[in-house]
Amino acid sequence: MAEELQITIGKLLGQVALERPDHDAVVYPDRGLRYSYQQFNQLCREAAKGFMKLGIEKGEHMAIWATNTPEWLTTQFSTGIMGAVLVTVNTNYQATELEYLLKQSDSTTLILMESFKGTSYVDTLYEIVPELKEAEPGNLKSEKLPFLKNVIVLGNTRYPGMFLWSDIMAMAREVSDEELDERLSSLDPADVINMQYTSGTTGFPKGVMLTHNNIVNNAINIAECMNLTYQDRMCIPVPFFHCFGCVLGTMTCVTVGATMVPVQEYDVVSVLRAVEQESCTALHGVPTMFIGQLNHPEFGTFDLSSLRTGIMAGSPCPIEVMKKVVDHMGASEITIVYGQTESSPGITQTRITDSLDIRVTTVGRALPNVEVKVINPVTGDEVPHGTQGELCTRGYHVMKGYYKNPEATAQAIDSEGWLHTGDLAVMDEKGYCRITGRLKDMIIRGGENVYPLEIEEFLYTHPKVLDVQVVGIPDPKYGEEVLAWIRLKEGEEATEEEMKEYCKGKIARFKIPRYIQFCEEFPMTASGKIQKFKLRQQALELLTVGQEEKA
Repeated sequence: MAEELQITIGKLLGQVALERPDHDAVVYPDRGLRYSYQQFNQLCREAAKGFMKLGIEKGEHMAIWATNTPEWLTTQFSTGIMGAVLVTVNTNYQATELEYLLKQSDSTTLILMESFKGTSYVDTLYEIVPELKEAEPGNLKSEKLPFLKNVIVLGNTRYPGMFLWSDIMAMAREVSDEELDERLSSLDPADVINMQYTSGTTGFPKGVMLTHNNIVNNAINIAECMNLTYQDRMCIPVPFFHCFGCVLGTMTCVTVGATMVPVQEYDVVSVLRAVEQESCTALHGVPTMFIGQLNHPEFGTFDLSSLRTGIMAGSPCPIEVMKKVVDHMGASEITIVYGQTESSPGITQTRITDSLDIRVTTVGRALPNVEVKVINPVTGDEVPHGTQGELCTRGYHVMKGYYKNPEATAQAIDSEGWLHTGDLAVMDEKGYCRITGRLKDMIIRGGENVYPLEIEEFLYTHPKVLDVQVVGIPDPKYGEEVLAWIRLKEGEEATEEEMKEYCKGKIARFKIPRYIQFCEEFPMTASGKIQKFKLRQQALELLTVGQEEKA
């Protein structure tokens, strides 16, 4: 087992650039963009010098609101070189959410793309900070956002109050390599370098503070479990603003000198084309991404024979999907990672030597240098193997805390350093864990505990079912009732009765969904997580309307 590495992100990139100067670091096939590690390190150093010229100090907060653009990647590693804290912004955010994040994070700088999915990011920012239109670039004075001074836009159009990315790169000429190296040497692996906001499925999002140490070591361990080397080429279609993209993706590649092949904005054909064109050996995605790829009409026309490994994470992986990824995509060594932003993010992972059965029924075992235990959520005592409880973890990967929120930090991390995940799990005697649901997703029907995941796994076995999500909704008689949202495969039709009939005699009567709703898609966060609370709301609305119509 490798020892924890004490190194900053900037020094790590510099080392890899010395070891493999001419090796491909970054390839954007659709842009014809290709950087070697030497070129990429140089580019990041130039951007770091530009940020220093802008007056950005070590520990200052810089937010970025963009898709997987080359500038996003450059910003990630340049802040790692000059010590600013990168604050990642969800690309689906609208005005209220952006304002909350910029205010709560005390960000002094915002880098943004012009627009995404029909939302003008520029107009959104002007709406929040009207003073920007009259401000000199770099000299914003906003009542609402007193910390925000600099706005940098990714594009070629000049906007009032904003710098262009090219301005920053030009400023770099005024800062010497010696000044940059002095800054780089002053950084400590224990410094916070990244701040990500947990998707606010309940309450306001919280800023998770992650250090160089958190991120670098998690990426090293993840690479080790995938047997990733500099010869691998990883297609990264998951968003950079999420740990999946910027730790399990980009940082994991850099720890071994592998090639990053990002997809700027997720689209099934773009992913399949990138894998084929660049002979990618690794592919990351949430289950819904893999489902979309496998079921795309053009799937069979792409040569994916280079694929070997990758990561499926973000939500439980249906067994049938995993089998198809291995059999039809050829990713025979694909791994499952379980974690959360608060743990940088990986906690457990399957190994490439694990059987398919282990990879489809568990989320693997603890990463190297990581402790995992399962406790009784009421008493806090550790439970025996094979018993369900809350999964807790301890080690180098646990966040420094939530920014300006000591109460929430104390709730998440106990006095002995254990992070309480809020996830229900069962661990076997070999340390392999099975996630059985969220503490708060558990349905209590007439005194019986019902775990949505169990019913979802069963319904996936129906030949017409493409995807399924189970939620609990209030019921006057039983307290809660089970409702299943089902997406059918293309061209298929089914009835509520047909689905219930399929369950009879196969799962306990109290687990059979009382209600079944069919839909085309599920509400998702930008990082690909299904928002069960929205499914619950939608179900309640539909049922209320149905009852009113009957009345």
